[in-house]
Amino acid sequence: MEDSSVNLAYEDGIATLTLNRPDSLNAMSGRMMRSLERRLDEIERLSGLRVVIITGAGRAFSAGGDLKEFEEALSASGTKLVDILRYNQDILQRVEDIPVPVIAAANGTAIAGGLELLLCCDMILACEGALIGDGHVRYGIVPAGGATVRLRERLSPSRAAQLFYTASTINAEILAAWGLVNEVVPKDRLMDRARELALEICRNSPEAIRAIKSLGRTQSGDRTRQDRLRMELEKWSHHVSHPDLAEGLRSFGVRKAPDF
Repeated sequence: MEDSSVNLAYEDGIATLTLNRPDSLNAMSGRMMRSLERRLDEIERLSGLRVVIITGAGRAFSAGGDLKEFEEALSASGTKLVDILRYNQDILQRVEDIPVPVIAAANGTAIAGGLELLLCCDMILACEGALIGDGHVRYGIVPAGGATVRLRERLSPSRAAQLFYTASTINAEILAAWGLVNEVVPKDRLMDRARELALEICRNSPEAIRAIKSLGRTQSGDRTRQDRLRMELEKWSHHVSHPDLAEGLRSFGVRKAPDF
């Protein structure tokens, strides 16, 4: 029987991944992470993919890792738990590495691993009243899904520290003011708005968008500012022969929308 811990729908170049353990607040069990891995494999094979949307079923986006499974793994062997966390981190990295824009549609609570999944997305939409936080330290846990890196890339050090050290959840409206959340919308409009945003993206050059996203990934780390500027120009040199560029310039000349 096919596992439905993560569902995949695909239409008009837009893939929608839905975390589907609503009775457990979409806690990231081993089964769910393996299901997510398979869905990511399927996404890689999709023809014409332009955008990915990630959301949750029920009243939560994700409450994070399945702590019951963590406790069982720790009882068996500390090494076993580390192996699980390493696997989970690899899967989250695959989400971040999706070459097209990824929109998170946070339909409710996102804590710990749920926050870490949000941070792997390019844009975050949240429903009104959604509560988002780290929460690891409340249960004596050190983040292992990338929060200590990605959250500090998105927020100021002091605001990231507030989320880490208090383990509190913060309303999406406040996080929008902080710059972590792009938009807050009524819950019954969340998926409609995510799709509207996805369709806006789909009207633009997919090749140019992929190039910009790849530059964003390569411009972190120890590279100098001049190195990053040169990388942008190198990307341009590869893009100059792509049909999207010719189509964009042609459409500008005739004052019509380009056909990408």
